[in-house]
Amino acid sequence: MKIKRIGVALAAVAAASALALTGCSGTSNNSSGDEINKNQSLTIAQNGPFTAYNSNTGQDYTTYNSNVSYMTLAGFNYYDNTPKLVKDTKFGTYKVVSKDPLTIKYTVNKGVKWSDGTPVDASDLLLTWASDLTKYNDPKGKVNFTSVSAGALPLDESTPPKVSDDNRSITFSYSATYPDWEQLAFNPGIAAHAVYNLAFPDKKLSGKEANKAVIDAIENDDQTTLAAMAKVWATGFEFTGDLPSNKQLYLSDGPYVITDFKKDQYVTLTRNKSYTWGPIPKVNKLTIRFIQDPTAQVQALQNGEVSIIQGQADADTVASLKALKGKGVETKTEAGSTYEHVDLTFDNKGPFDPATYGGDANKAKLVRQAFLAALPRQQIIDNLIKPLNPNATVMDSQTFLPGTPGYDKSVAGNGSSDYDKVDIAKAKSLLQQAGVKTPVDVRFLYGKSNTRRAQEYALIAASEKQAGFNVIDKGDDNWSSILGNGSYDAALFAWQYTSLAVTGSQAAIQTGGGNNFSGYSNKDVDADWKTIGGTLDKSKQDAALTDIDQKMWADAYGATIFQFPDVVAYSSKVKNVSYSPLAPNQFWNFWEWTK
Repeated sequence: MKIKRIGVALAAVAAASALALTGCSGTSNNSSGDEINKNQSLTIAQNGPFTAYNSNTGQDYTTYNSNVSYMTLAGFNYYDNTPKLVKDTKFGTYKVVSKDPLTIKYTVNKGVKWSDGTPVDASDLLLTWASDLTKYNDPKGKVNFTSVSAGALPLDESTPPKVSDDNRSITFSYSATYPDWEQLAFNPGIAAHAVYNLAFPDKKLSGKEANKAVIDAIENDDQTTLAAMAKVWATGFEFTGDLPSNKQLYLSDGPYVITDFKKDQYVTLTRNKSYTWGPIPKVNKLTIRFIQDPTAQVQALQNGEVSIIQGQADADTVASLKALKGKGVETKTEAGSTYEHVDLTFDNKGPFDPATYGGDANKAKLVRQAFLAALPRQQIIDNLIKPLNPNATVMDSQTFLPGTPGYDKSVAGNGSSDYDKVDIAKAKSLLQQAGVKTPVDVRFLYGKSNTRRAQEYALIAASEKQAGFNVIDKGDDNWSSILGNGSYDAALFAWQYTSLAVTGSQAAIQTGGGNNFSGYSNKDVDADWKTIGGTLDKSKQDAALTDIDQKMWADAYGATIFQFPDVVAYSSKVKNVSYSPLAPNQFWNFWEWTK
């Protein structure tokens, strides 16, 4: 499952804006440390493991990582469960300095600091800016941060941001009008001084000295230094074993600090006692257990081993939760901002890649169209989703969620109707037109231990077999780290919106986007994104999104399947659990949880 706090709007979920659930309480930034019961703790279950502290890289941009980041890294704003953007002025402020060109000044308040005592300052903001630049995310270049949002923001790359004299502000410009500049605010992510010191351990610089070195490297375009920092930023914060002894790998400027971690089992967060620049949590310690099986999650909730569960429910899960009604378990079900889809790979010399056929793009498209013609979308809905939501329907748009403005109009003309029903005869005919030998092997990636995913795979493999495809089981619990590496031909996962940004899916769809795992490239689609990013006119934005939708279906990019029926369950002993349709869902107001 992939997501992030405010920074990139679309995330991948193993397993838009929709109606919000009714909250249990409002947001409060006035919690006092005195309210905290130091012996109080909560355990939450999520259906995927925490694997990396930096959730801004393509390979580590997951919901599971971002849930942790959301509670350990502070920022200028967040979404409540309305959903509405809320500013955290205790952390810092931002303002428009000029509208032509669009120029923004970000300022971190005095006193905000990392858990090692180093101030959060302009170096941290500057590193976020640099990590998003196209020129510093070139796989063939010297510097490659592998940022998930690389190329998605129209930043003016010609001049580095201006750093204030007190070293707490940066001011920078966009190269074009950018409608989502506030939705995708420049929150500091990984500590700049930690990145530098991990890249150059022999220099043994203090936090402030390292911060200055980061600023100097970016202002002077020192690519040798930046290359070393980018390498660390991209892979150095991945947790390959149990909790690392080097605390620079998980410095916090937020409400909690990581204090314990067991690979593939759990991560424990303890309140950051120096944190005063935002909502203060009432619970001293949170432990997130990684339980992929939804049935096991329900059992853990029933047994009191966990107090809140977050995962992908199936019919058995819902039935089990209903049986617990009135027995100390609260349950809610709503349509969320997450949708299931199958993506086909365009650049791995597999069955859907033109390179396999000597560069014959039409032949590859015919094979992709054949695969989509045999994809049992309605059967998946009927068998797996309607037991949770009887009103569930097939989702038919790549760029709009059902129920949002623009969805119905886009679906009416986007070409998705070509794949309304399984058509085995059509699929066979398309393969014959392509002149390929059957059966066509298709390596299929999905979350192996995810019950619903496994059921979807079985339905897909059976249907595709009738058409002439041999769908090879490449299910893997580490699927999120595999995305984009070329080892599979089709992938089943979900995208989840993390903000209301109109450019939310750009990084996943545009050529070379940091979240583009399929290798999809269409010049007209790229031009549409440029239009969207350069206008504040909602009608023009919707028209461009509609055009992108049509072109993706015409290219046989893949297929959307269904909008997630989000099921939230928690112990009735826990107070103030409040679901939000945007990620991080029920984690959004963790500071208000208590029992």
